[in-house]
Amino acid sequence: PAGDDPADWFGAVALFSGADDRASATAYANEVFAVIRDGEERVTDAGQRVALDASPGLAPDPSALERAGLRKGSAAGTECPRTVSCEWIPAPYEEFGDGDYGNHDLGNRPASQRIRYIVVHDTEGAWEGVLDMVQDPTYVSWQYSLRSTDGHIAQHVKAKDVAWHAGNWYVNAASIGLEHEGFLTDPDAWYTEAMYRSSARLVKYLSDRHGIPLDRQHILGHDTVPGTTTATIPGMHTDPGPYWDWRHYFELLGAPLKGTGAKNAGAVTIRPDYDTHRPVFTGCETAGEPCAPHGSSAVRLYSDHDVNSPLITDIGLGSAPTTGVNDLSSRVSTGQQYAVADRWGDWTAIWYLGQKAWFRNPAEKPTAVPAKAKVITPRKGLDSVPVYGRAYPEAAAYPEGVPAQTVSPLPYKVLAGQRYVTGGKVPAEYYYAVTFDPASHQVVRGKDQYYEIQFGHRVGFVRAADVTVVSS
Repeated sequence: PAGDDPADWFGAVALFSGADDRASATAYANEVFAVIRDGEERVTDAGQRVALDASPGLAPDPSALERAGLRKGSAAGTECPRTVSCEWIPAPYEEFGDGDYGNHDLGNRPASQRIRYIVVHDTEGAWEGVLDMVQDPTYVSWQYSLRSTDGHIAQHVKAKDVAWHAGNWYVNAASIGLEHEGFLTDPDAWYTEAMYRSSARLVKYLSDRHGIPLDRQHILGHDTVPGTTTATIPGMHTDPGPYWDWRHYFELLGAPLKGTGAKNAGAVTIRPDYDTHRPVFTGCETAGEPCAPHGSSAVRLYSDHDVNSPLITDIGLGSAPTTGVNDLSSRVSTGQQYAVADRWGDWTAIWYLGQKAWFRNPAEKPTAVPAKAKVITPRKGLDSVPVYGRAYPEAAAYPEGVPAQTVSPLPYKVLAGQRYVTGGKVPAEYYYAVTFDPASHQVVRGKDQYYEIQFGHRVGFVRAADVTVVSS
C-alpha cells in the first residue's frame, strides 16, 4: 500500500483514471503529478478560490503500475507525441455502390497541399458511440478523437489524407480535425483537465510538425469555420461552444494570450477572465431557460454602448439574435482579434460582420487586451468588398475534366473605412477528389490570392486584389 509520500501514489492515481491500458493510465498520472509539481488555482462555480501549492521536488515512482495488470496498448501507426496515450483505430475507406464511397479522401499532404489549420470540435456524444460513427464508411470522419476521462487519443485518419469534418471543403482540405468527447452545454462533466492537456500536447506536436501558427485564425473551433455559401450559414456547427476554456488551452499550448499593443492600440485580443466572466446563456437544458452560471470564453456584443441596446444581428443566420447557447450572432471568443472601431467609457467597439459592435471592457475587469496586428481595409476607390467562405481559384485555373467551382460571396461586405484583422495571405486552392480512385485527385491552384480575416465569430476570406493591408 502507498504511504504518506505522494511519490508512492503514482500507481493509485493511474488506476483512478479508469483506463484499462497502461499507456492511458500512465499519461493520466503524469499529468496529475505535473499539476502537483507546478501548483494550480481555480475559482469554483460557487465563486470560491481553490489553490494547490507547488511541490517542484516531487518525483513519483511509476514502478507500482507494472503490477496492476493493465494491458499494453500499441501506438503503432499513429502520429502523436510520445507524451500522450494514442492508438490507431482506422476510419474506413470503402466503396459502397453507385460510385459512392467514404468516409474520407486519400491525399498526399503536405507535399500536395499545405496543412494550415487545426479544427477543435466536441463530439456531442459519448466515446463508444463516437468510435462507432467514425468507423462507419457512410458517415463523416476526423483525424483524432480524445477521451474525456483520461485524455486518451485515438487516431483514425492520417494527416496526409483529408477527413470530412468541418462542413467546409476548403477548410477540410487544409486542416486536421480533433473531436473531443463531450457536450458543449455540460462542460464540467466532459471538458476535463486531462483532455485539455492531452489535446494541447497533440496540437503543439501537429503545429510544430506542419508549421501551423498557434493563434485563433489557425487553431479554429468548429464554431469559427465559415459557411461556404449563404445557404449553408444557418446549419454551421457551434462546437466546442462558449464554455471551452480557450485561455487555459493556449496556456497549455505554450502560447499564452497576452496584450501586445499600446493602451489605445487599433486592435484588441478578446481575453476575459474565464472563471469570473459569466455571461447569461439560455437553452442548455430547456429552450429559453437560463443555463447555470458558468465561466465562459465568450463576450457578448451590442449595437450600442448600453447593455439594454439590441444585440448584434448576423444577417446570414436569417433570425433575430438571442442569448441561446448555440447562437453565435452577437458574441466573440477568447483569443480572437478584432480592429477597434470606437471607444466610450468602459466600452470598446469593434468591426464585426460589417457593423460597429460594442462590448463592455472596463479597465478594472477587462474582457480584451490591446493587440498589435495586421488589418485589411478596402482598397482606395472601393465602397465595399465581398466576403467569401472559401478561397477557391478563378474559373480559368481549372484544367479540362475538373469542373470549375463557383466563387460565390457570402451576404456580408467589408465597407470602406472598416478594418479586420488578418491571419495572413492564403492561396486560391481546390482539392478535386470526387472518386474512390485517387488517381484522378488533384489540387487546382489559381492566380488569385486571398486574405483570411476574423470577420465575425467565424473567419472569412477576401480577395487580396480588393484590399490593402496596414498595421493596426
